[in-house]
Amino acid sequence: MRYISTRGGIAALPFQDAVMMGLARDGGLLLPETLPSVDESTLDLWQQMSYQRLALELFSLFVDDIDRQTLEDLIERSYARFSHPQVTPMRMVGDFYVLELFHGPTLAFKDVALQLLGNLFAHVLAQSSGFMNILGATSGDTGSAAIAGVRGKPGINIFILHPYGRTSPLQALQMTTVLDKNVFNIAVRGSFDDAQTIVKRLFGDLAFRDQYQLGAVNSINWARVLAQVVYYVFAFLKLRRLGKSSVDFSVPTGNFGDIFAGYVAKQLLPKDSIHRLILATNANDLLTRFVQCGDYSRGQVIPTMSPSMDIQIASNFERYLYYLHEGDGAKVRDDMEHFAQTGKLDLSRFRERTAEDFRSHSVSEDETIATIGAVWREHGYLLDPHTAVGVRAAQECREDRPVICLATAHPAKFGAAVQKAIGRDPDLPPQLAGLAEKETRCEVMEADAEAVRRFVASHALRG
Repeated sequence: MRYISTRGGIAALPFQDAVMMGLARDGGLLLPETLPSVDESTLDLWQQMSYQRLALELFSLFVDDIDRQTLEDLIERSYARFSHPQVTPMRMVGDFYVLELFHGPTLAFKDVALQLLGNLFAHVLAQSSGFMNILGATSGDTGSAAIAGVRGKPGINIFILHPYGRTSPLQALQMTTVLDKNVFNIAVRGSFDDAQTIVKRLFGDLAFRDQYQLGAVNSINWARVLAQVVYYVFAFLKLRRLGKSSVDFSVPTGNFGDIFAGYVAKQLLPKDSIHRLILATNANDLLTRFVQCGDYSRGQVIPTMSPSMDIQIASNFERYLYYLHEGDGAKVRDDMEHFAQTGKLDLSRFRERTAEDFRSHSVSEDETIATIGAVWREHGYLLDPHTAVGVRAAQECREDRPVICLATAHPAKFGAAVQKAIGRDPDLPPQLAGLAEKETRCEVMEADAEAVRRFVASHALRG
């Protein structure tokens, strides 16, 4: 299996090189040359597998430059720290299913991919005696999960940018209380989009990128998307055992990474296994406007109670655009250059095609709080605000199939929203208790690429 850029400007790469490159050197995102597919007989074999064994089988379809035993060891180590034996358990809440993705060390779905990505990085570096400086941006949960995945690992320094004051307090503390010498937190005065733009600008400076061996942990890294494909297949197989042959997924998303993993799973599985993906947004409705009317235009970022979705430039959207353009990298490049210049793309000609994959709904703050409260009162189940956005969108968009709602974070990480919805603070799990009393370390700076460049250069590992 080889990997290519959405913009068509690089030679095909093996998997390990794709992992280490992160963002393609032509500015595009990496994808496999072809997407594999499986048949019903394969699903029969997979249906009884553990999460870890299923991950091994799925990764083996996309990875041919890591031997199977090594891959198995990497996967086993990556999920050893999860608190539930099924890694991503599913439960029924009322008339929908909730896929709990928050049983990792930082209580967010990002752990599923970033525990594995950290081990992949360490594996590749150990073979070459190399080093890397990870540079990433986070709207909330990616940062703490990425830090947890690589803290203390030799040959790796990590620099995470987050929007100052725009994550939940506990999200910020999960990052800034990690004092390992290889961890550097940077709070930028601006939005997540500002932070992500800085990261992409520094990756686009190829001389700087090569000098400091920059690596990517954001969902621009293909390995992150691939790791997330597993839980879609795992959840579908659980319902298949119950005789359900077709399901929908509801996915709260701002950066399009998690739902793009669902799109890959939809292509991988037999036709109509995943019938449709419900794309749930908050007030930052860039992606809903795209699905509903083909309007992909950047707006002003609106701070909400679901801060991980407060995004108006969806980094992973380019991967889906590649398939809309039927693999024409030149068209993708032209569109992304036009978007960079104008902040707008008219994609209305793709509405019929997009409707085959997605439905979408934008959820207000009042609806988010009301959904948390209603589900708690009626079912005794507590949602975090991001998951509540997904549940409300599922209620608005569902048809006649089972709906699996992705629970992307533990509700205790968003105490203010929970308190407003149910009248009391959530109980804190051990991972979060006492964070407020811990020492913190964080550099606060303006959203200026040159300032971030200087900081990274002065603290980076060097060859």
